[in-house]
Amino acid sequence: MGAFSYTDLMEVDLGKLGSAADDWASTAAGLKKLRTDVQKGLLRLSDGADWAGLNATVTKGFVRKTVKEVADLQVEAQSIAAVLRDAHEELTHVQKQARKLSAEARKGDPDRAAGPDPGLLVSDGPHGTVKVIEAFCGVEGTSQRTKDLMQWYADTLTGLVAHAAEIDAAVTRALKRSHGGDPHNAGHATYTSLDEDQLPRATRLASLGSDANTAQRAELQRLWTSLSPQARAELWTGHKDGLLAAGLLTPTVKQAAPDRGSGPHGSEKPGAEDRRVREKMNLIAEAADWKGDNDASRHMAHYLANSGTDMELPVDKMMSDVPDFRAHIEGSIAAHKDTWREQALAEFRRNGGRPVSIPVETSNRDFSFNQGVNENWFFAVGSTRSNVTGVVTVVPDASGEPKVGLDYQANAWDRYNWDENKGVNIGLPWGGGMDIPDGRMARLHTTGIAQEFDMAGSSSVKHYDLGGSAPTQGPLPAPDEPGREGGRTDPGREQQEAR
Repeated sequence: MGAFSYTDLMEVDLGKLGSAADDWASTAAGLKKLRTDVQKGLLRLSDGADWAGLNATVTKGFVRKTVKEVADLQVEAQSIAAVLRDAHEELTHVQKQARKLSAEARKGDPDRAAGPDPGLLVSDGPHGTVKVIEAFCGVEGTSQRTKDLMQWYADTLTGLVAHAAEIDAAVTRALKRSHGGDPHNAGHATYTSLDEDQLPRATRLASLGSDANTAQRAELQRLWTSLSPQARAELWTGHKDGLLAAGLLTPTVKQAAPDRGSGPHGSEKPGAEDRRVREKMNLIAEAADWKGDNDASRHMAHYLANSGTDMELPVDKMMSDVPDFRAHIEGSIAAHKDTWREQALAEFRRNGGRPVSIPVETSNRDFSFNQGVNENWFFAVGSTRSNVTGVVTVVPDASGEPKVGLDYQANAWDRYNWDENKGVNIGLPWGGGMDIPDGRMARLHTTGIAQEFDMAGSSSVKHYDLGGSAPTQGPLPAPDEPGREGGRTDPGREQQEAR
């Protein structure tokens, strides 16, 4: 049999799995009644009978063995029903997500104010992957935003296919262990859910921490979503540092460039004026560095270095430097924290007052830096997409009352590019400014002597007390101090390229 595929996930009839879970639950209920009957009837009669001899010894031993087998069969049936019920719930959720995202990709967003997103075609790729392409190819070619969307849909849907395959594999292992492989000997491993299979695997992956590779990190995130709130709390309490080091709070929301970008890299030949603009921008980057606009300088230098490699955004520094950006992030938390708290408390009560953890994530929100407020981040980023990811945990205090806490991080991402119709005037440290005409910065990319790149980063993880039986209203913790200025005299500063 080949790898579990996208088509398998989209078309599988999970109703049959649900019916099987119901049938096994009915079988377990019937065996429970039979177990009671044989214990109170057959076994009591056998043990209480006033007889002796070889036949009595053999018969009593047979009755005890039969009663034990009925009890073992009931436990096995309960395990199978629990595993199938959990698998049905998980796979139904994964299938709904896949169908929703596929429909969304096919439709596109023709009414998007900043420019329509085209419809996309989704199909099977090799080895359980998913392939996403444009439904129609336009004369302008594929924009950077469309490329980002195709990649995001492909990666996310491939992750859902992998998740379904992992659930299927977990069910197979659990059923084999429950059955034990001996048709004449029931009662082996017992399961109340798939947690008993998935939690040990998640624990092993969490123990890898920062040594986990890309595939292991992705699997850990999928396992985290599959675990019950109680199992998550056990994993979070025991392996929080490892989970964070393995990137558990990496955002899952859609990440794509906000616009088409400048166009294909290196699609035109550079002229003398393009090379003069590039040298001028090198000087401006140097001047910005001396002026103290270190991040703007660093990003410009990276653009001119023409590598196209990703750069990390120092989100703590961005929040410290620009209070409005910090307020933007904190506003996202303020808008959701009461709902998150109530959801976690509901799980706490549902689990009998035992510790629970739930993952939380806000939607994508844009923020634009103002040149008049902070020129450094205006030129370094301009506008950024951002969200918050975290974990809400509820534990009982000494009296059994709930204590609710939120561990969270802020995330930001953007693409460093220059619009075709964007000119710029950059102030110089000795006074005055330097004008770069419309489109000249974008041409450096299309002529292949500079290159756009992706930027992304996350803040340090902070803890916020969400209260006990009543919520708290205290301020959120401040972001970490930047630590270093990043200026020219800082020996630990990332070396700027092409200088």
